[in-house]
Amino acid sequence: MEMTQVLDTVGGLVAQLKTYSAKVPTVVFLQAVPGGLKPTPEAVEAFEETISRFRQQATASQYRRLTEILVETLEAFETGAVLSAVQDLLMALDQVERMQRELASKMSTSDETRLKEYRTALHKILPGKDPELKGAGRGME
Repeated sequence: MEMTQVLDTVGGLVAQLKTYSAKVPTVVFLQAVPGGLKPTPEAVEAFEETISRFRQQATASQYRRLTEILVETLEAFETGAVLSAVQDLLMALDQVERMQRELASKMSTSDETRLKEYRTALHKILPGKDPELKGAGRGME
């Protein structure tokens, strides 16, 4: 598995989260919707298929360590916990950067650009400039 494939997977998940979060109102009163707003079964299935493809491709690669984080993202997405799903994807991006450093390999310029774009897109989903979700997504500095 190559970095491009990993970023394709993350990009697909980011796009699905952006689509779902655009449909969710900024304020949801629990009295009106006690269980919260959950994505449609079709959206969950598409999200799950993306992660399943990744798991199959990553089995024998160094990127298999991302599987657990992506499964957590899926679980958060299924329940409609957009902020948790975003935080998990940001942690996955951090892990990708960390793995690249451990391997002492260089990311291509296009891969670095994509990673930054995905991080920016995820931050736009989060409320405010400094959300309570600390510890993930700030990038490797």
